[in-house]
Amino acid sequence: MNGNVSLIDPPTLRTGTLQVSVVVPLYNEVESVPHLVDAIATTLIQHRLTYEIVAVDDGSKDGTVALLKELAQDRADLRVVLLRRNYGQTAAMSAGFNHARAKIIITLDGDLQNDPQDIPKLLDKLQEGYDVVSGWRKNRQDKALTRRLPSKIANWLIARVTGVSLHDYGCSLKAYRAELVADMNLYGELHRFLPALAAIEGANIAELPVNHHARKYGVSKYGLGRTFRVLMDLLTVYFMKTFLTRPMHAFGWFGLSSTLVGLGIGGYLTYVKIVGQESIGDRPLLTLMVVLVLGGIYLFSFGLLAELVMRTYHESQGRQIYRVREVIEPQQGPD
Repeated sequence: MNGNVSLIDPPTLRTGTLQVSVVVPLYNEVESVPHLVDAIATTLIQHRLTYEIVAVDDGSKDGTVALLKELAQDRADLRVVLLRRNYGQTAAMSAGFNHARAKIIITLDGDLQNDPQDIPKLLDKLQEGYDVVSGWRKNRQDKALTRRLPSKIANWLIARVTGVSLHDYGCSLKAYRAELVADMNLYGELHRFLPALAAIEGANIAELPVNHHARKYGVSKYGLGRTFRVLMDLLTVYFMKTFLTRPMHAFGWFGLSSTLVGLGIGGYLTYVKIVGQESIGDRPLLTLMVVLVLGGIYLFSFGLLAELVMRTYHESQGRQIYRVREVIEPQQGPD
């Protein structure tokens, strides 16, 4: 059943602390699971790494759950997390992060399109001092019109908006330091923006070309219908990157601009009414003035509320508005 590798108590799990947790979100991938688990195990054992595989089932309906339960009985390297229903890849990845125990976390898709043999290459790059190493499917084996073209446009747009230039945001094959993802709360489709979210935390990010294979089993769960959700989450990431600790700067600027323009129009209308002795009651400018002034007041109010929400967000969780990479203590001098 387990293909190439049958592991009851693999030596890699007995040598000490776990070095790598491999998180695999799964949704209706029953044909791929045994091959993927074996491929991951084979690669990491060959490189003498202590590891665990954290398989997160996101409400599969095709027998994936039963297969995972069967595999877990025979393998000491497999941890299975079963979600109650289909929450989406972001939630499944977040669950995997929360249940991973190693200090380095690898993520990859469960459809066999990512190649586990690329994992050691990502780990080597991570050891150069990076916090995130992202895979780049340079020779992507997907349909050009429905998959690769929208992906290229999305990658260009995300890089411009977030300021984090990567060729392939959508590649799930990535390596993270666990302490970095521990501070991230993921919602919506934010899993694809993890490098940008990591940059907000001050992470060093690298990108490496990785292999990509055509899908062998099942059908793709991605489509053009996700475009709108991705765009909305992109706006969220942009706001978090720019105004997370100072939302009043965003709302206040628009509120001030709107109010000043409205007051300027009001001054002009007052001049027309008093000096020119003209009627202004039927002028569209009067309506525009009221809308701009009221809109400015509303934006200021939103800014104040956003400031309160952000303060609650940081203070209730004990989160600091900064992240410390390293503290270098002074050396003890001679007595």
